[in-house]
Amino acid sequence: QVQLAESGGGLAQPGGSLKLSCAASGSIEAINVMGWYRQAPGKERESVAIISRSGSTNYADSVKGRFTISKDNAKNTVYMEMNSLEPDDTSVYYCNVVGIWTGDHGFDPSTYWGQGTQVTVSS
Repeated sequence: QVQLAESGGGLAQPGGSLKLSCAASGSIEAINVMGWYRQAPGKERESVAIISRSGSTNYADSVKGRFTISKDNAKNTVYMEMNSLEPDDTSVYYCNVVGIWTGDHGFDPSTYWGQGTQVTVSS
């Protein structure tokens, strides 16, 4: 079983910055894909940024140039630096992990979600 612990959400002013962190714990040797999704009230959950095991990244068009995803493999932790925040970025942000190489050299293809952290951008 894998647990994801998110931190770093909160209130920011338009144009401000926040940094989200998500640490994965459990029997983990390596993680295939880590990412961040968000869901605003009345809207579907959408992908914001993902990073693969090799380090390749993919961003939603709405956040390109403003958000940066990174990871620390040794800590099984993914980060997202959010700059130039806009009111439309207000959402609950969810950490996501897909595919884990486990401590017994097996592979768990499951998808795991964090509990979500609120990001509010308002003056």
